[in-house]
Amino acid sequence: MDYTWDLSVLYEGFDTPAFSEDLDSLDCLIDKVNAFAAEEMPACANAFLHRYIDLYEQINTVATKLICYAQLRSAANTADTEAASMMGNLMMKLSATAAADTVLQQRVAAIEELSACIDADEGLHEYRYLLESVKRENRYLLSDREEALFSRLNISGASAWSDMRDYLTSSVKTSYRGEEKTLTEVRNLAYDGDPAVRRDAYDAELACYDKVKDAVAFSLNSIKQQVITECELRGYESPLDKALKASRMKRETLDALLGAMVAYMPVFRKYLRAKAKALGYEGGLPWWELFAPMGGNDKKYTVEEAKEYLLEIFAGFDGEMYDMVKASFEERRIDFFPREGKVGGAFDMGIAPIGQSRVLTNFDGAFGDIVTLAHELGHSFHDRMVFPHSPLTQDYSMPVAETASTFNETLVVGCALARAQSDSEKLALLESRLQDATQIICDIYSRYLFEASVFAHRKNEFLDADRLCGLMLEAQKQAYGDGLDADTLHPYMWVCKGHYYSGGLSFYNFPYAFGGLFARGLYAKYEEMGQQFVPMYKKLLYATSVSSVEDAAAIAGVDLTDRAFWEAGLAAFAEDVEMFCALVGA
Repeated sequence: MDYTWDLSVLYEGFDTPAFSEDLDSLDCLIDKVNAFAAEEMPACANAFLHRYIDLYEQINTVATKLICYAQLRSAANTADTEAASMMGNLMMKLSATAAADTVLQQRVAAIEELSACIDADEGLHEYRYLLESVKRENRYLLSDREEALFSRLNISGASAWSDMRDYLTSSVKTSYRGEEKTLTEVRNLAYDGDPAVRRDAYDAELACYDKVKDAVAFSLNSIKQQVITECELRGYESPLDKALKASRMKRETLDALLGAMVAYMPVFRKYLRAKAKALGYEGGLPWWELFAPMGGNDKKYTVEEAKEYLLEIFAGFDGEMYDMVKASFEERRIDFFPREGKVGGAFDMGIAPIGQSRVLTNFDGAFGDIVTLAHELGHSFHDRMVFPHSPLTQDYSMPVAETASTFNETLVVGCALARAQSDSEKLALLESRLQDATQIICDIYSRYLFEASVFAHRKNEFLDADRLCGLMLEAQKQAYGDGLDADTLHPYMWVCKGHYYSGGLSFYNFPYAFGGLFARGLYAKYEEMGQQFVPMYKKLLYATSVSSVEDAAAIAGVDLTDRAFWEAGLAAFAEDVEMFCALVGA
């Protein structure tokens, strides 16, 4: 079995006829878009809308294939200069439509009776949410010349700073017990069964960040200043306001979510103190023990065993999910193991033109890696649910992006707990679930607090590496409280997490908490409804790309602005903590 992904279904290489043909096609379509914008607005609004949609669907399809191929090659090997050059080339090409994009969006927004036009034309019905969103968001557009300038400057601005951070963190080496290791390899040791290994790995990880902290600090400062400037020019109240609008989410929903999380922080701190006591510590848990395994599930799984484990579970959930997971393993849609130059972490990339996804993980064989695979394959399943939409209506927003992935996690760990044969095995599984829950509640809240703090200070000051470390420690103390040992936190999490380094996507933290708790609520409905739940679940996922998060949730009878909904999901974690405390005698 080949453990790297196969990209040949896209292209065999940059120098192949198929890639060259699509690159030429992209140039041609860019010219067509610019020519279309230069024409006078036709008298028939519906004819204009159909031509607008047709052109952008064509350019979306071609650009998606080209960009996904370049991005996936770069993720697998950040030293792939050919892929990096091609990404820059593609971004520059697409930036050439920025002015035309603005003109055409303004024309869509200027159609006074847009809803009536859509009502009268069946061919436009599936584009209703897209077109009405263009009309709503027109107030934040700048002039066509300004949009073109922003698009071009971003290539050497936020995007370039982000690429630099990715390169530095994927290529930096650190010394661990006299041996040179990559950052990803060292971070994977946080799950090792030996406490001395975990402690040494923590020290080596921090030393690794120290080598790149100043350069990455410049990256973060530059990106956040660009975001602040753009929000001011466009008229957003704040970067958070922009993120919520991009999330298709009400502030009332975020407030209800965060309020419920804060109310339940003591529950997770109780778990952390109980884990600390079980591991022989007084007071809070040291950071390097956050992922310490407990119980009797220290088994290492092969990729083949992980495949069978997941297939057995998904076979009982849904045939379509089972088939997709099986194909992902057998058709080389997953890149499994860490190696030098490969980016850390894990992600899924849906590729609509081929109706498939690609998943990157850094598999080390622990049970948590099986859960990570389930998580990323949940994203793939969500991709699969929206692929039937037209190319322009397949994008779903940040909060719901983590729903299917976290649902899969809940399903896998829930099934494993139900099958546990001993208290030791049950403890191991419960620990895994509470580890993940603590990450999406406490750690995500600390990330939210940190990013909010960075935006608040960056407007008036440059935040050097030491200042950023200080802000991160403040956020961690506020989120984790006495659950962690305040003297052994992780000041460099701002370097570690790539979510901060996007010029177009701020606050990519609360969506994980949203997805985790929303998925937990959906899982409770699955337990109640059985197989009758699955069609409703698929319908909900299908709707996420053509509706607000509140409207999508309503399909399952959920009011997201009601704090009680979020607290009901958190109450289930409180039960897990009590069970955990009983098992460890804390």
